[in-house]
Parts: sequence; C-alpha cells; structure tokens
Amino acid sequence: MNIDKVFKLAKGFFGRSKNCKSLARERVEKGLEYNYVSRKLKKRDFRKMWIERINAGARQHDMTYSDFQRGLIASGVEINRKILSELAVSEPFSFKVLVDHSKNTVSNLHPKSYIPLDQPKN
Repeated sequence: MNIDKVFKLAKGFFGRSKNCKSLARERVEKGLEYNYVSRKLKKRDFRKMWIERINAGARQHDMTYSDFQRGLIASGVEINRKILSELAVSEPFSFKVLVDHSKNTVSNLHPKSYIPLDQPKN
C-alpha cells in the first residue's frame, strides 16, 4: 500500500502510529482487519436481536419462537425477521394476528414436521 494512503488512513491514531511508516502500516493493516471482522459481526448481532424481539413478542401470546416460525413457514407467510421484529415492537396488534395465524397452522400440523394432520406421512 502506498505510504501516503497509509498516513491518510492512520490520521487520528495515537502516538507514533500516525507518523512513523512501519508503525502506521501495522496499525492500519490491523485496523482494516478489525473493520472486516466487525462487518460480519454486525450482521450476526442484528439477526440475534431480531430473533430476541420476535421471541419476546411471541411469548407474550403463549407461543415459542420456534413454533411461531414453524407455523409461518407451513402457512406460506414469507416475512423476514427484520420486519417481524419491527411488527413485534411497533405494531403489537398486527403481530398478534400473525401469532394467531401461526397457532392455527401449528395446531393442524404433524408434531414433528410441516405435514398437515389430514395428509398421510410417507
């Protein structure tokens, strides 16, 4: 990497890391590594937060997250976790409709699959 680019990226670093070539290069490379890893962790953290919100909303209506998702998938509702979590937080009545729909679907399913009770299991 060009040393001018390194110094530009090292602007604001503490001590000699901002104006010494070798230290600046090491600190910038390490910072770029942390940046790459953090972008992956951010996605993981958001997914975890969405699942926690959906689970909390579903448990308010006496249903677990896994049963709620199972009912939605079996009934063909394709709403992603981000939107479901927003509904659980800001639109509790709309979320309750989805929970009720999921409960009805789960009650008609085979206990360990997505097959309805009236269909024979192969």
